[in-house]
Amino acid sequence: LIGDSIVKGYQEAVRDQLAGTAYLAFYSTSKSVTDRSYLKELAYVLGEYDYAVILFNNGLHSLGESPRSWSAALGPVLDLTRDKAPHAKILWVTSTPLKDADKTAKVQQLNAAAQEVMQSRGVPIVDLYSLMDPLDRDTNWADTFHFNAQAKSMQAQAIAEAIPATGC
Repeated sequence: LIGDSIVKGYQEAVRDQLAGTAYLAFYSTSKSVTDRSYLKELAYVLGEYDYAVILFNNGLHSLGESPRSWSAALGPVLDLTRDKAPHAKILWVTSTPLKDADKTAKVQQLNAAAQEVMQSRGVPIVDLYSLMDPLDRDTNWADTFHFNAQAKSMQAQAIAEAIPATGC
């Protein structure tokens, strides 16, 4: 699992759900894919092991980016991932909405930009955005960006179900 603090929030529950069937590693960073050192760090992480499935969710730290610059950075991320893990199934995980529904419009823009890139490159998408958006913002968020335990469990379930669906 590669991503931001949202990945960090659900990774333990995903690990527990896949115990005995898969080994789970995760890399969580506050860097946007547009950060000049992001690819260097990602290359290091991807070079450490052979991965069967790689899921990306790294959008909330990109809220200050334009959708155009952000989506332009996704191509090199996918290229690097395919180079370092040529046999891995790659999935994109949409960024989750924010507690503040008004600020969520930027997340929608970034998700739309990412969807175009992923579809053009044949990368399947796991839609956490749609899973989380109908939830009550007063009870399911811990703060503007992060979710409570019940909502994290929902995310983990969706991720845990997506991994075996790849055929690995």
